[in-house]
Amino acid sequence: MAQLSYRDAVARGIAQEMRRDERVVVVGEDIAGAGGVFKTTVGLLDEFGPKRVLDTPISEQAILGAAMGAAMTGLRPVAEIMFSDFFAVCWDIVVNQIAKTRYMTDGQVSLPLVIKTGNGGGLRFGAQHSQSIENWAMAVPGLKVVTPSTAEDVVGLMAAAIRDEDPVIFCEHKGLYASKGEVPDGEIVDTLGTAKIRRPGRDATILALGMMVPRALAAAEDLATRGIDAEVIDVRSLVPLDTRTILGSVARTGRLFTVEENPQLLGWGAEIASLVADEAFWDLDGPVQRITTPHIPLPSADSLEDLVMPSADSVASTVEKALQS
Repeated sequence: MAQLSYRDAVARGIAQEMRRDERVVVVGEDIAGAGGVFKTTVGLLDEFGPKRVLDTPISEQAILGAAMGAAMTGLRPVAEIMFSDFFAVCWDIVVNQIAKTRYMTDGQVSLPLVIKTGNGGGLRFGAQHSQSIENWAMAVPGLKVVTPSTAEDVVGLMAAAIRDEDPVIFCEHKGLYASKGEVPDGEIVDTLGTAKIRRPGRDATILALGMMVPRALAAAEDLATRGIDAEVIDVRSLVPLDTRTILGSVARTGRLFTVEENPQLLGWGAEIASLVADEAFWDLDGPVQRITTPHIPLPSADSLEDLVMPSADSVASTVEKALQS
């Protein structure tokens, strides 16, 4: 068991699969000699060489076009889009080509392709480099969407994503890159579409994703001092979605809160709220509540970014107020 940073876990997960399968290649801007702008591919060039770890021009369309062609012809590429905001530049390739090729060829062509990306806010990068785009990808049939919150999950879910036959959008939260956690030795392979209960509880269910998971856990610990026992679920994967774990928790607690970094309009929590209303309405003791950012671009000023993003304090106060009303 080793202490590993979230960013080092990304490199470990990729390296594990590159050792296992020579078809795995990595492409992106500055991912070779520089080890990635966020240092998530450090060491890969040294171990696997320039034929399997390839720097590209500054062109998101070229990166994904090359990765798509590689996947169609037998490789299993891991392509990096440096900031998730830049999916806007190459969204046509993702949505109209990568997501639909297997369907449009009646399964004759599969795309075992991972698109990894630095996602989310909290680092004062401003409106064009701080967005959470999970809900963009969640809305597109043909894409799988994963957002791990711990170093161990990064390794296991990266392995599962690389081995999957469908394209996977792998969102790495930039605010978690420096965080550390225990990671077991040896091969780690997780399962896509599985949530984890990070903290069991009986009074309320709090769902969170990415950097919102540690904030939800901190909120739950605060609530415990006020006599409220909150269960925290790390959703981890939006597509596939672990509905069994979510609905089972709601059946036990009777209350549901989602903590989302997305703007409120059409965030992933809205889909889960709809699901729970359809499937677990009679288990609810009160309305589903979504804790989100406002429907505004993220500001770059420290105080303003902190104000609009969900915090442990805002989560705790929202849950407490709802349960006491």
